[in-house]
Amino acid sequence: FPDRLWIALELFCEGDDLDRTAELLTLAIRLDLPMTAAGDVHLHDPARKPLQDILTAIRLNRPVAELGRAMQPNRERCLQPIERLRERHPPELLDESVAIAERCHFNLDELRYEYPEELIPPGSTASRHLRDLTLAGARKRWPEGMPATVAAVVEKELALVAELGYEHFFLTVHDVVAFARDRGILCQGRGSAANNAVCYCLGITEVDPGRMSVLFERFISKERNEPPDIDVDFEHQRREEVIQYLYRRYGRDRAALAATLITYRPKSAIRDVGKALGLDATLVDALAKSMAWWEKQEEIKDRFAAVGVDPDSPVIQRCLDLVRQLLGFPRHLSQHVGGFVISQGPLAQLVPIENAAMAERTLIQWDKDDLEALGLLKVDILALGMLSAISRSLALISDFRGTDMAMADIPPEDPDTYAMLQKADSVGVFQVESRAQMAMLPRLKPACFYDLVVEVAIVRPGPIQGDMVHPYLRRRQGLEPVSYPNEAVRGVLERTLGVPIFQEQVIQLAMVAAGFSGGEADALRRAMAAWRRKGGLEPFRDKLVQGMLERGHSADFAERLFAQICGFGEYGFPESHAASFALLVYVSAWLKRHEPAAFCCGLLNSLPMGFYSASQLIQDLRRHGVEVRPVDVRSSHWDHGLERSASSPGPGSGPDSWGYHYRRQQGAIRLGLRQVTGFNQAAAERIAAARTQAPLRSVEDLARRAKLDAGELRCLAEADALRGLAGHRHQSHWETAAVKPEAPLWQSEVVDGVADETEDAALKNAFINDEGVQLPAPTLGADVLADYASLGLTLSAHPMALLRRLPAFRGCRQAGDLGTLNHGRFVRIAGLVTGRQRPGTASGVLFLTLEDETGNHNVVIWSSVLARFRGPILGGRLLLVKGVLEREGRVIHVVAGHVADYSHHLGDLRAGSRDFH
Repeated sequence: FPDRLWIALELFCEGDDLDRTAELLTLAIRLDLPMTAAGDVHLHDPARKPLQDILTAIRLNRPVAELGRAMQPNRERCLQPIERLRERHPPELLDESVAIAERCHFNLDELRYEYPEELIPPGSTASRHLRDLTLAGARKRWPEGMPATVAAVVEKELALVAELGYEHFFLTVHDVVAFARDRGILCQGRGSAANNAVCYCLGITEVDPGRMSVLFERFISKERNEPPDIDVDFEHQRREEVIQYLYRRYGRDRAALAATLITYRPKSAIRDVGKALGLDATLVDALAKSMAWWEKQEEIKDRFAAVGVDPDSPVIQRCLDLVRQLLGFPRHLSQHVGGFVISQGPLAQLVPIENAAMAERTLIQWDKDDLEALGLLKVDILALGMLSAISRSLALISDFRGTDMAMADIPPEDPDTYAMLQKADSVGVFQVESRAQMAMLPRLKPACFYDLVVEVAIVRPGPIQGDMVHPYLRRRQGLEPVSYPNEAVRGVLERTLGVPIFQEQVIQLAMVAAGFSGGEADALRRAMAAWRRKGGLEPFRDKLVQGMLERGHSADFAERLFAQICGFGEYGFPESHAASFALLVYVSAWLKRHEPAAFCCGLLNSLPMGFYSASQLIQDLRRHGVEVRPVDVRSSHWDHGLERSASSPGPGSGPDSWGYHYRRQQGAIRLGLRQVTGFNQAAAERIAAARTQAPLRSVEDLARRAKLDAGELRCLAEADALRGLAGHRHQSHWETAAVKPEAPLWQSEVVDGVADETEDAALKNAFINDEGVQLPAPTLGADVLADYASLGLTLSAHPMALLRRLPAFRGCRQAGDLGTLNHGRFVRIAGLVTGRQRPGTASGVLFLTLEDETGNHNVVIWSSVLARFRGPILGGRLLLVKGVLEREGRVIHVVAGHVADYSHHLGDLRAGSRDFH
């Protein structure tokens, strides 16, 4: 390294500075190398030395007390004042460090990114190839000719893509989607550049531009020079196939996943600091668990006191101080959920890359904001559980009915589907299954596709914080007039009745109603995306409000619009994304309404996903009158499946508990072996293969032919999956205990691969099985406990049905009864806790979902009640709530005033809750 190599002199007042200086000076003379001053800086402030020690302990996974020389001995590795540096180092060494610094110059603008070119056929160009693919797709979409209006839009969009040089981006996304479709992987594109006529023709999205004529007018912003944004969702259980395709096509030297930076939050900081300080592990666990997911650092001291720890003790004070300092620090680098960067040349020439923890994956060390600043092409290859569920549902329907069915075969604008959604009957339906969405559905009453677009976007922090929800509902119901201050604002807000709902509308309003230029609007958009982490929205407030006042808008509207901008920074939802999601809302709702058994099977086979557990999905399905059959080794496969059922509702049958009449035979669900805790797919496949040869006759026959070991048999017995071979659970356990490894004497002779069941086999069965021993059957309560332990659900009695006779629950109303009670009525309710939610927009309100044998109770917990009953509310599994019933139309909830924990009545029953922000 000629002219680029120095010997660094670092002096830290550790007692050997003179010796170190002499040693390095001798080395420099001998090697004829220049020397420079250096600092090995780890701290910007010497007072942060304790935090540096904690980070060292965390990195080495050892308590601070055991670090010894691995820890820095003093605070000198910090940024030093120039005066101290001059006292410590010779001036010529300091001058050399300045000379080195002056040689180090670099600007990110020097990096030049190039799109990959192998997608363009020889002799063609990117623009021509994109046009050819678009027109070929249009012929498939419109076999009798593209409508003139759509053709004009296609030409306009292709011209804009060519002008901005984004052809390679669209070709790359098309290539990925084409691969997925060739492999039968369901996918759906969304984003500001996805919902337009070109992407519809390319098959990237299924949102027909004829149904969403307003979306493609500004799908790429030429004025603001925004890069394209297309997210492609794939079946979550098959996305890895797509990822590996990209690595194969471009090579791991040219394709890599973006990074995301995980930072310390209260729970993780408490755990790591407590461990580094050597605190008792049980105490650290209790301290971490005392913090709820929404609580901020100001509340840490109160939580410590609530656990019984003296927050004023020196050790805890030190712990608290270090935890506060650590919050927000980088904890580790993780993979982005799916952002892929692809380049023409080696990526290592542009960005630092590394191998990911997962095999066969490469990771860029920059996050998405860094990539956007540099202008690197990022294609988001995302996983979506609902696509998996829809794909599996359609496959089940096709197999059950003997006719292929695809998403395109689902009829649009089905009145029965919208009627179901208006009743908030949306358990399992994509995007509208949460408590908040269920409360909104009966109020918004969606009746067409665009209503679903609004429904998806309106229950979000932006519209809620901006107080835009109630004005929209009032205008929709005709309770408030719709007006616009001028035609420019009408053009932005007419489709949402004069109320801004979508992120794009807010940005456009800043331009047409507040006088923002295109560049200022783009700066506002970027600030919105990053303000929670970096701040920066406040400088826009005065300009926005003042600009709107000058153009005749009210101060109240201006302030609410700014509040909405802040909400979009929390979680922005553009109209383009809402449109793509609305399509999946409709498809999943149609399946739930018309093919409930297949849809539930698809959901169960795609778990974990969504808001609901397998138990809740099964209970909802049974309330709709669909038969669910237990796990049985004689019939069950690995996945949940459909079976013929004469008892299922058919033409002319009566309504189910929701009042629906099914138009065709639905079938019954057979629970799959995947539901059995601790069981494995390979064993399930061996069982299915054994059944194809001959029916299973006994537990011993099953064990021998399916080659099941003792652990696998025990799992099946615990799940009551052997009932058809051995009887009830106790008897099944007895039978499995008698199964021993085969001795040579009992091995059947195999001829041509088929077991010869001779008299020897019969002799063996008679010799081993003692048919005279009959054990007593378990009680109903014991069966329910065992069901939850081994399956996570039960098809027998709900736990609340068994507990309701206890004195504590007498007088408690069932969920099914609340619809008959008046608003304002005092009620007592009880149930299993299945969900806790505390959205950031709820002003400290916690929402509980309690489940009983008839349905779900929706409970509202105000912050004052949460403070009084924090332990039961956050830790209880079975709660009794006293409160006031409130109802608005079909929306019913109970406002809690008192909460009691009766979890001890459940014993060891395993029924966990799903807790969300």
